[in-house]
Amino acid sequence: MAATDKTPSTATTPGTVGTTPSGATIPAPAGASRVDKAPVASTTPASGVGTPGVASPGKTVIADGVISKVAGIAAREVPGVHALGGGAARAFGALRDVIGSSDLSQGVRVEVGETQVAADVTIVVEYPQPMTLVAEQVRAAVARAIEDLVGMQVAEVNVAINDVHIPGEDDDDAAGTPSAAPGRVS
Repeated sequence: MAATDKTPSTATTPGTVGTTPSGATIPAPAGASRVDKAPVASTTPASGVGTPGVASPGKTVIADGVISKVAGIAAREVPGVHALGGGAARAFGALRDVIGSSDLSQGVRVEVGETQVAADVTIVVEYPQPMTLVAEQVRAAVARAIEDLVGMQVAEVNVAINDVHIPGEDDDDAAGTPSAAPGRVS
């Protein structure tokens, strides 16, 4: 008869550091990493050379900014998302757009470990879209893009909605066309 292992499982869920003997999860301390930081042996697939499925030794490093851009592009493609970022970030973004530059990672912050990514995305939702549905779709699109394009596991995607855009309310200002103030002759 085989002996059974009585040691507790070492697997943890995101945002926890372990479990107590009674099985309760122990939350991670404030400021703790949300992703794995342990070194992992990595191989890079051979690109069209040699036998398919055989990997050559080496390590692929993807910059945090690239992962932020992937997440930002995915979030912008969700119907109901008007913009990404807070008020100040959107103001600077409007200035960048005027000079022909744009920041696709605006409103996105990522924390990258060896094999996992945690993302925080700040969005502005179009009125009258259902906000929780838009947030769920953003969460799914960002996770799918990171997993498919970057090839890393997604520990979590947090979505913060910091404004709602009412069509027609500020479209004149965004287009750079000043509206005439009441009582003034233009």
